[in-house]
This record gives sequence, structure tokens and C-alpha cells, in this order.
Amino acid sequence: MADVKIELRENGPMRVYGAFELVDKDGNSYTQPEGQWVTLCRCGQSANKPFCDSAHRECNFEAESKAR
Repeated sequence: MADVKIELRENGPMRVYGAFELVDKDGNSYTQPEGQWVTLCRCGQSANKPFCDSAHRECNFEAESKAR
């Protein structure tokens, strides 16, 4: 697997670049192809969790977006 980069978007989701595998509690797997990106929800309001559907805009989500 190539390098993976996770970017915290200002008051928004996490954008994940690079190939990775996400596995849910039931063992279902989602594989991100190399050279593509996906956004993961941080606000908890997405109807498509764990993926972002832009619900953070409607709920006025605010969160620290700097790594500590």
C-alpha cells in the first residue's frame, strides 16, 4: 500500500488520500483505490456515515482543525 495522507478540513470532514482499507464493525470492507480520495465525517450528522455528505454545513459544525 502506498502512502496515505489524512487532511483535517477546516470545520469539516477528514479527507483521506491514497489507498487504504476501512472495515466496519461487521467486517464489511471498503477499499479506496490508489490515486483517489474520500471524505470521512467528523460532525456525526452524515446520513452516509462514516463518509461525509456535507451535513457539517447545515449543522454549523466547528472543531479544531490543527494537529496537536
